[in-house]
Amino acid sequence: MSQPKPSEYTAFDPMDPLGVDDLLDPEDLAIRDSVRAWAADRVLPYIADWYERGELPRIRELTRELGALGALGMPLTGYGCAGASPVQYGLTCLELEAADSGIRSLVSVQGSLAMYAIHRFGSEEQKLRWLPDMAAGEVIGCFGLTEPDHGSDPAGMRTRARRDGSDWVLTGRKMWITNGSVAGVAVVWARTDDGIRGFLVPAGAPGFTAPEIRHKWSLRASVTSELVLDEVRLPADAVLPEVTGLRGPLSCLNHARYGIVWGAMGAARASFAAALEYARTREQFGRPIGGFQLTQAKLADMAVELHKGILLAHHLGRRMEAGGLRPEQVSFGKLNNVREAIDICRTARTILGANGISLEYPVMRHATNLESVLTYEGTVEMHQLVLGKALTGLDAFR
Repeated sequence: MSQPKPSEYTAFDPMDPLGVDDLLDPEDLAIRDSVRAWAADRVLPYIADWYERGELPRIRELTRELGALGALGMPLTGYGCAGASPVQYGLTCLELEAADSGIRSLVSVQGSLAMYAIHRFGSEEQKLRWLPDMAAGEVIGCFGLTEPDHGSDPAGMRTRARRDGSDWVLTGRKMWITNGSVAGVAVVWARTDDGIRGFLVPAGAPGFTAPEIRHKWSLRASVTSELVLDEVRLPADAVLPEVTGLRGPLSCLNHARYGIVWGAMGAARASFAAALEYARTREQFGRPIGGFQLTQAKLADMAVELHKGILLAHHLGRRMEAGGLRPEQVSFGKLNNVREAIDICRTARTILGANGISLEYPVMRHATNLESVLTYEGTVEMHQLVLGKALTGLDAFR
């Protein structure tokens, strides 16, 4: 087989040095480009101000626009959902997190947690009631699993649901809940006499409140809340009928973690791009700093880890499409990609020098956001133990 001559090679693209775009079909690229254009128009011009103010204004308007893009419950089928491929959903997460982790978190919680739980474990009546409006962005959802004293060990949850006649009565607290105070419905997991069950709690139910958590130094352009359930009475049909036990919430978390595998690479890409552009234009000692060996070494290492992470995400996406993606493989991706994304952001900050801490550039914002992403949906230590158990066959959790 003849080898192509050097003149026949396509031009080297610093933002796609491995030619990963060649693995995508025209529909994949069209979806990616439409999400990228939306983020460039509707998020990037304002995100530094939102972050500095610690708020996400126009969240309901933005959610409706994301619904119109088909980004909410994207891989789900029916009920107004787009039925997109896992890779297309992953590309969407990457582009949204390249704008800000808070925007990607909004979409992940809406689609991969709240909508996924209803779609997989809900009754037909529950699906018809909630999913079309959630897919359109008319109703925002949240997912209540983490508690003030129980994060990595959800089996220890204290929130309880007891029977009272045909009704359920819920009492407890959930913590660090994205979308909580703007949600029209909360998927709340509670302990019952029969095991852990999921409940659909509509906003406005007597005894249910969702105070917003303030004073965050990460995910500042995101709504984060506590959920307080004080003898919240729900009808019998509020429970998700198709699952009992931790298998329910953990399967939802696995679906959301998959989106994070892609999303973290969006934050890393934005930081790398800022550092690359800065290195080309910032002059010290009479020439651009990108001409110095140490800066080039940093850029090369960042590019290698960034695009290894994108390839890993793409591989996991194709496995999901084929129906063969295991939870341990998602842990592999989440552990590697978030950890490497943080390192890329920190290295990018050093290239920008003092300018790296300014909100005129995205680097420090992404770095601080990723500190939350590193913790939620499973800490580094938990994913290490998941992989450790898979490798050794020995359970080190207890």
